[in-house]
Amino acid sequence: MTSVAGRSTGPSDDPATDPGPDHTRWPADEAARHRAAGHWRGQTFGTLLTLLADAHRGRTAVVGRTGGRTQRWSFTELDDRAHRLAAGLHGLGVRAGDRVVLQLPNVPEFLPVVFALFRLGAWPVFALPAHRGSELRHFAERTGAVAILTVDAHERFDHAALAAAVAGDVASVRNAIVLDTGAGVDLGGAVGLADLYADPLDLPDPDPEGVAFLQLSGGSTGLPKLIPRTHDDYLYSVRESARICGLRRDSVYLAALPAAHNFPLSSPGVLGALHAGATSVFSPGPDADTAFALVESERVTITGLVPPLAAAWAQAAGRTARDLSSLEVVLVGGAKCGRELAARIGPALDCRLQQVFGMAEGLVNYTRLDDPDELVLTTQGRPISPDDEVRVVDPDDPLAPSDAEVAPGAEGALLTRGPYTIRGYYRAAEHNATAFTPDGFYRTGDLVRRGPTGHIEVVGRVKEQVNRGGEKVAPEEVEDHLMAHPGVLDAAVIGVEDEFLGERTCAYVVPVPGDEPPTGPVLRRFVRERGVAAFKVPDVVRVVEAFPVTGVGKTSRRELRRALRSGEH
Repeated sequence: MTSVAGRSTGPSDDPATDPGPDHTRWPADEAARHRAAGHWRGQTFGTLLTLLADAHRGRTAVVGRTGGRTQRWSFTELDDRAHRLAAGLHGLGVRAGDRVVLQLPNVPEFLPVVFALFRLGAWPVFALPAHRGSELRHFAERTGAVAILTVDAHERFDHAALAAAVAGDVASVRNAIVLDTGAGVDLGGAVGLADLYADPLDLPDPDPEGVAFLQLSGGSTGLPKLIPRTHDDYLYSVRESARICGLRRDSVYLAALPAAHNFPLSSPGVLGALHAGATSVFSPGPDADTAFALVESERVTITGLVPPLAAAWAQAAGRTARDLSSLEVVLVGGAKCGRELAARIGPALDCRLQQVFGMAEGLVNYTRLDDPDELVLTTQGRPISPDDEVRVVDPDDPLAPSDAEVAPGAEGALLTRGPYTIRGYYRAAEHNATAFTPDGFYRTGDLVRRGPTGHIEVVGRVKEQVNRGGEKVAPEEVEDHLMAHPGVLDAAVIGVEDEFLGERTCAYVVPVPGDEPPTGPVLRRFVRERGVAAFKVPDVVRVVEAFPVTGVGKTSRRELRRALRSGEH
């Protein structure tokens, strides 16, 4: 096995990469209450998988394609692969508490890799396949990651080369580990994932109240924040999601969206399917042609989609020759699903629609399978737990809120805390001071209405954030990239309504006076070449002489949106 740049493969002891005080733990009295209620069971993911393997043995746990090969692994085979990969990663020097940036597409190897890291007590940092150098360097540097684990190539992008470049740039990264799918790219000095399978080791079980992994926030400003989730809190969410969504042993869940997203991971996702003893099918792409073929061949019963994808599937269902009759439930989430689209999905796919509104930070809401149609079509569900605390407060001053609750049914900012909602972002003390109330409520940034049944209707965002088809775009991050262009004096990115995506991004730029203004295509290419995910590249770029400002001289995004709608620019 080869280490990147000849670095040692021993465990990290650099205090600069130490995670510091464990701010993720709940206050002792709350933790005791969650344990007493049975929400937290003192179980880790690794222990759960072994129990599932014993209970379901020869049943199929995962189906997917790696390169041109279809893989079908039973629960027993999945558990064995996870044990052997944990041993190999241990041999490479990965230890409990180490962070590993994980960037895999929807391949079956995703699950044994994740559970191998869980078994070690190492923390996967869930990057998405769309992320590029800017994001991966941020994740590796912020976490002090010891390794990057990725695929050789995906959708014509050389991930092996990117991992090697990031490993060369970030001092803490000792190894790039690559899943070789036969794409034919140069793996360089990377460690082959297939070479890591070793004889299982007797490893100590991690602390179930300790951090299991780091997910990514939507990020209202700058690059995404890191969300620490524990074995105890996340497994509670997984168990309840599987129950509410009606998963059975004979269910088949299709992961059409990238599995590292919180939605297809746990709502109910591939983890919910495992918990129920059901099968997870990894789709290499979310498009209707690819997914419908898998629905037919694997007899898929349930899946989760973002609204634009649900719209595309509903349209494609009318002309497909594929047999979709096994499909029972389609969950739609990631962004608000409007009533008109919601009303089309069930009839088009001949299944039950279930709306879901959740966040990687914790709170998850579902419409129930037996809810009246009106609630399913017009709300995004109600919380999964009786111990989820929800407050809807006055949003007028989000930076210095009074937190006065609004009247029942009125629009307000959503605050929440509960047995699976985090108490703080990772290494973000300054942000945590405003993102959480002194008594532990998380300020979600969502504007909602709550009805008499407890169902929530999402009406917008408090924060400046664009929800582009379920992918969250932080305007400030894109603005920073635009302003790096020598011809740009100032930039402002806003979200505007889009029938297909829900929102799309529009960038207004003020050029440097006296210079030839850069064009929209030039600026879009410039942002793309700075190594950001494709969904962050502005959909529209408009060059203007100046920005409208507020009374205190701040750029007025409200006026920018008004100008765009009225066609003034």
